[in-house]
Amino acid sequence: MNVITIESDAFKEIVESINEIKSKLDSTEKRKPLSETWFDISETCQALHISKRTCQTYRDKGIIPFSQIAGKIYFRASDIQAHLEKHFVKSFNTKK
Repeated sequence: MNVITIESDAFKEIVESINEIKSKLDSTEKRKPLSETWFDISETCQALHISKRTCQTYRDKGIIPFSQIAGKIYFRASDIQAHLEKHFVKSFNTKK
């Protein structure tokens, strides 16, 4: 077996780096179940600049998927983003 020697400062840096990586991995694992951001109705209305009634119509027509827990409605941020991107219109002005 070979023995490798390094300076104590270098060893401390390696240990600190390993601890940082471990803490980041631990925090990532804890966030996995709710890694998606969820908006309630008022936040969704603000994000889309729509009324609550329009939000209700979007739910009724299946335009934006939602989740309901005990009467509270939630929308995924990615679904709101997808809706906005689906309705994105590029500029018609081709002049430079």
